[in-house]
Amino acid sequence: MLQEQCLWSVTAPKTHHYDTLTSETQTRVCIIGGGYTGLSAAIHLAEQGVAVVLLESKIIGSGGSGRNVGFVNAGTWARPDDLNKIMGEEVGERLGTALGQAPSLVFDIIDRHHIDAKDTRTGNIHMAHNAKGEADVDIRYDQLIRRGVHAEVLTGARCHEYCGTTSINKALLDHRAGTINPSAYVNGLAAAATKLGVRIYEHSAVTSVEKSDGNWYVRTADAAVKAEKVIIATNAYTEGEWTDIKKTFYLVDYYQIASEPLTGEVADRILPYKTGAWDTRLALSSIRRDKEGRLLLGTVGGKAMKSKTFYQNWANVVQKSYFPDLPKFKWQYEWYGHFGFTQDHIMRIFEPEDGILAATAYNGRGITTGTMIGKCFADYIISGDRDVLPLPFKTVKEAKVSMSGLRSGYTELGLTLYHMGQCLKIIA
Repeated sequence: MLQEQCLWSVTAPKTHHYDTLTSETQTRVCIIGGGYTGLSAAIHLAEQGVAVVLLESKIIGSGGSGRNVGFVNAGTWARPDDLNKIMGEEVGERLGTALGQAPSLVFDIIDRHHIDAKDTRTGNIHMAHNAKGEADVDIRYDQLIRRGVHAEVLTGARCHEYCGTTSINKALLDHRAGTINPSAYVNGLAAAATKLGVRIYEHSAVTSVEKSDGNWYVRTADAAVKAEKVIIATNAYTEGEWTDIKKTFYLVDYYQIASEPLTGEVADRILPYKTGAWDTRLALSSIRRDKEGRLLLGTVGGKAMKSKTFYQNWANVVQKSYFPDLPKFKWQYEWYGHFGFTQDHIMRIFEPEDGILAATAYNGRGITTGTMIGKCFADYIISGDRDVLPLPFKTVKEAKVSMSGLRSGYTELGLTLYHMGQCLKIIA
């Protein structure tokens, strides 16, 4: 029977749970949010001997870090040249380089701290679903090769082999990338941070951040943390009225569905090298296999205005489109999450006051972006050098997204109509 439950929490190694903050404490850096950004920052600070307390409102991995697709992708959604047009040549290249190296940073942390992240390191595939998509693949390839990136365009039989479908005739393979079980990774980060002396508290939602006597006081319902510096690393799962960073992005939901474990010759042809894949559709389809052989499909969109079987019907259409020879099977798990989105597909970093750092809007690239930003924040706190940051700070006022709730609603409506068109075979 299909269960609404995140697959990753079921298949990740057993996780540890942490106490709730119940008494006053003091530290040098207090981190709010136990996802990739917060835990990466905690690890890199603790490795340099900096005392850290981390507060998580629910449990580690309960937000986007535990429920995303699990792609360890390089770069942003924007093409490299487009990134330069938006950011300027110098900043665009710096950010592109940092995000290009981010998969290696993720895998290095996994190796150094012996995290069982169920990772693969065989690259990821951007599949062109039509002629326009094929042109986009060629453009992206040219721009990446000019920058010395290890990537290749797959065509014909080689493309069919890598993707496991004859429905795709051209795709971009980025060898820098890979996949992980996101829940296993984030919980592994927490375990590594704890071993380094980081004090983690779960079920410790922040109610206010206030400055007094030259220090910051991060308050929860039961206690407070006195700190010199604070990192706000809650991104799309920011809750409460204590910060304005929620105004700097709008929410986009994401749906995923996973089959039962699949075996046999036909199933084994699907993404045989365990690469992750996504297509060039306006409302993309993500495709991957997990370590147990399940087929996972995903797409942008949430529950609003949907029947219970809406996405199951969508998944059946996509599966039949790409893998029509697959024997009948059962879908096993489905789940939802959301991410912070900006119109230019670029994240934001902030220093709203001296001693406060924040980051938002990873635009669906949270694993690599969050891990990289966490390290950069740690380096900045230790060195005080802004050059360690991959892009300049913005003010919340500069980054504010107008009518963010309305944007989220219109986006969801558009996605619903697009998926209906796919199900009705109106949209190819």
